[in-house]
Amino acid sequence: MLKTFVLVGVIVSHDEVLSTVEFNTNPAVNGGPAIAVMQNSAIPCDVEVGKKIYVVKSEKMEHATISCEATDEGR
Repeated sequence: MLKTFVLVGVIVSHDEVLSTVEFNTNPAVNGGPAIAVMQNSAIPCDVEVGKKIYVVKSEKMEHATISCEATDEGR
């Protein structure tokens, strides 16, 4: 079982409920990208095509966390 990973995803489409996200591992490994369909409510930022999200899990974490790319807003 994979205990530590970082997935880098880009939202490729969405509607009011679901988003389609293309994920790559970081660093990139064999196999190419994967596609996931996610609930918009699981994405902790505004859902927009082209927005980058991250799914991160370390061996010390029980569950993976989803976060969004940092922006310059609020600086």
